[in-house]
Amino acid sequence: MKILNRDDAVELGRPAAVAIGVFDGVHLGHQHLLGELRRIADEEGLLTVAVVPDRHPSTIVQPDELPRLLTDLPQRFDLLEAEGVDVVYVLRFDEEQSLQPAEAFVREVVVGHIGARVQLGGEDFHFGHRRKGDTAAMASIGAKLDLKVISIPLLHDSDLGAPISAGAIRRALAAGDVATANRLLGRPYEVRGIVEHGDARGRTIGFPTANVAVPGAIALPSDGVYAGWYVGRDGEAHASAINIGRRPTFYDENGLLLVEAHLIDFDGDLYGEHARVQVIQRLREEVRFSGVDALAEQLRSDVEHARSVLS
Repeated sequence: MKILNRDDAVELGRPAAVAIGVFDGVHLGHQHLLGELRRIADEEGLLTVAVVPDRHPSTIVQPDELPRLLTDLPQRFDLLEAEGVDVVYVLRFDEEQSLQPAEAFVREVVVGHIGARVQLGGEDFHFGHRRKGDTAAMASIGAKLDLKVISIPLLHDSDLGAPISAGAIRRALAAGDVATANRLLGRPYEVRGIVEHGDARGRTIGFPTANVAVPGAIALPSDGVYAGWYVGRDGEAHASAINIGRRPTFYDENGLLLVEAHLIDFDGDLYGEHARVQVIQRLREEVRFSGVDALAEQLRSDVEHARSVLS
């Protein structure tokens, strides 16, 4: 998969079918859209191109309402490639771009620079200054530029009773409902970061953990203990009991929010490696214990519970 931006000389070799969006999470709704993009591109001999802003648009237009992200750009690239996207066109989204009229964006970028012949979007697709562009506007613009515009029905989740969306996944994570989040994603929710040195408190009580430094912009499940998988540089998945929280037994409410994975039946040095932590099931909420012995007893129970869930 190629990753390009507006500063690159785009030489794709053939015209493109394009989908435009943040694609945060690349959830089942996105996968449905990208599947249709792939199908149409194959029928018409086109490349598949995903146009993705380099930051969430709210960073510029609604900074006070900026959501936590489900995926950073590198993770999104991996997921888009797995969905069969040929090219990701990274759009520099700054104040100037946010003010660009819808038709100018389509004319200059979508058709002019990328060479799109087909554009697919969901029923709720919006673009351009103040999100004034929608599917109808895109179709009107496309008629002038030999651009076929196709609207794809949103994918609904029967249990949710609503369309699948990044917002629904964020709400599920905030409630600790990783089962729902994972169902809407079509895979386990995953956070990434580098394993850093911590205060080694887990090691002193017999439960060493990998302290994974997840960027602050990324959404985390609510504080609690989870069963999941730790995937390191070797690509091997290790069953883990994962604590997300502030360790109230040791610290007051000002403790740092951490993601710590205890790898079950593992002994080794993980410091400095890029890790992926996949959250499968919530085991319990995070609580303050009366002392280290009570905490250690609960951790033994957590590890066996996680082992059972993941077996």
